[in-house]
Amino acid sequence: MRCTLPLAFRQFWLNWVLRLNARCDRRNWASCFLKLLSGATKLPSLKVAKRAIPISIPTGPAALGTGCSTSRTVWMLAYHRASCMTENLRSDLVPKTLEPVRPLLLTEMFDARRRIAKSVVRTPLVRLDLGPGFPDIHLKLENLQPTNSYKLRGAVNAVAMLSESERQLGVWTISAGNAGQGVAYAARQAGVPCTVVAIETAPASKLERMRALGATLITVPYEAAWRALGDRAYQGVEGTFVHPFDDHNFIAGHSTMGFEILEDAPGTVAVICAIGGGGLVTGIASALKALKPEIKIWGAEPETAAPAALSFSMGSAQVFKDWKASFVDGAGGQSLFPRMWERIRPVVDGSIVVSLEQTKAAMRLMAEKVRVIAEGAGALALAAALTGKAGQGPIVAVVSGGNVDLAKFCDLIVPESK
Repeated sequence: MRCTLPLAFRQFWLNWVLRLNARCDRRNWASCFLKLLSGATKLPSLKVAKRAIPISIPTGPAALGTGCSTSRTVWMLAYHRASCMTENLRSDLVPKTLEPVRPLLLTEMFDARRRIAKSVVRTPLVRLDLGPGFPDIHLKLENLQPTNSYKLRGAVNAVAMLSESERQLGVWTISAGNAGQGVAYAARQAGVPCTVVAIETAPASKLERMRALGATLITVPYEAAWRALGDRAYQGVEGTFVHPFDDHNFIAGHSTMGFEILEDAPGTVAVICAIGGGGLVTGIASALKALKPEIKIWGAEPETAAPAALSFSMGSAQVFKDWKASFVDGAGGQSLFPRMWERIRPVVDGSIVVSLEQTKAAMRLMAEKVRVIAEGAGALALAAALTGKAGQGPIVAVVSGGNVDLAKFCDLIVPESK
């Protein structure tokens, strides 16, 4: 006999066995349980789709063996069954141990570059000519990726590194839009289903693009999504979770950008990129510091959401208590996760905080000077470079994405009339 029992029913069954043990006459209990084991009595049929684990039960006279009393054998089988169910409960309720944080190896980064080469664009480095008195700035145009965001690099590498059994379960992630598009794109290439727990306030263009890539969307409030990132779980969602930033292979994919920067601009003295969860800055910094230790790597965050800058000032991972939502939806978290602080601290030099007005000005400047459409998060690096806090350059500012509703973009870049 074989049945499929969900977590709640297994707990109920275990409690039932224990109650029988405490309240029933042993001989009568054994008689009833023997009928169950022999197949004379069957467990009720349960149609449960989620968190179900098949459990095999010995059946028939052969299950009882020989050389011992029926009652004793039944009790041994009951104890064994209860023990197995307890172990199943334990494995379901206790999350898998996360891989310890460790530095990226150069070999891992080079392997990632080879692995994703056919799926991503080797994006150009474009000089932003602002004239005398301004820093020497080049723009790394990751908005030109097939999903209009750097996240594709990490997603393709992470999904490619999953085992066949993990891919067969389907994949899911949590995203404000860019990571979701990247994972959906990679999942479609791999021929596996994808679910995205998406922030409900994400731009319509990002939500539509994820659906177009075949993802199933579950929209949730920002706070719920941020909690789920820490829990690595969301109720009702199944499959293999691909974390959008706290994932070694995801970060290795982002590191490939660092190689391209040094190949195209070997004289670069500083690189700036937006910080949301911290995966992008960790990946780029890991590659650049390995090849050119003296280079400076800076993060960039909006004034409304700057946990990394706060963490650098305090010397430990911090929660940003004054967090506010803004048009910079692709960067600036409510906190810096302790595991990400472990990754960032050894390779990143700090984080530059900019105002929302400086971010809008950077978006407008790129549109005017190089005809580039950047979303809010994609403009943070340029806004930070223009503050002068990263020096006079040469500086590379990573334009991390360009997924923004056009109507919203126009509203943001048009100066307010006085």
